[in-house]
Amino acid sequence: MRGLQTAVSLLTRVPIGDAPRAGPDLARSLPWFPVVGALVGLGVAGVYAAALLALPAIVAAALAVAVGVVVTGALHEDGLADTADAFTGGWTKEERLRILKDPLHGTYGILAITGSVVLRVAAIAALSSWTAFAVVPAAHALSRAGCAALLGTVEPATEAGLGASYAGAVRRGPVLAAVALALAIATAALGAWAIAAATLTAAGTGFVGRLAARRIGGVTGDVLGAAEQVGEILVLILGAALVQSRLPLPGW
Repeated sequence: MRGLQTAVSLLTRVPIGDAPRAGPDLARSLPWFPVVGALVGLGVAGVYAAALLALPAIVAAALAVAVGVVVTGALHEDGLADTADAFTGGWTKEERLRILKDPLHGTYGILAITGSVVLRVAAIAALSSWTAFAVVPAAHALSRAGCAALLGTVEPATEAGLGASYAGAVRRGPVLAAVALALAIATAALGAWAIAAATLTAAGTGFVGRLAARRIGGVTGDVLGAAEQVGEILVLILGAALVQSRLPLPGW
């Protein structure tokens, strides 16, 4: 259970103890990434379903996304903003790495966060209460597993930082376990559509990983946050498309 505690401490603001920055607990926490993601997604879906009883869908979705941001401490949104600023505003690897370390956000970072929030709110607002309980947890679980997969396939860009600490501790077994758990969660939630959701997540996170390898020579903690946001958004958009097209989701 130490791995679960580490994953919760790293991925959320839930007061469960300090997260280690090195050592075997980092590797043990990887399989728990999609589980923690699914729990966050269930919370977001629950807030949406409850708010939908008294509020328009767009307002309920905005409230649900805001709660998710508070629970995670805007960890992934911050990574997305830093990555957007660095990859669009830096001309050299050194300059991009410097921008990634800058706590302030520029124009591209603010636009990236805005786009992420708007897309997630709009996609969730297209869902009913029940479809939200299927789509949102699957999106959160798969996107966290995508981060774990990046750690197992792309070298760290620097020798310091959380991304480098995880890369030094990561092993193939925990990464495969994270992917398998995410697929199991997505299948339970989405049925056969889990294949499409997983494919979209792999494509989105893989694109971010390849871009990071070209721009800065590997991944960082901020890049992982950006990859999570891309994967989550793609699965939510898929869910909205399924509802809009009236395609069947699991019978439950």
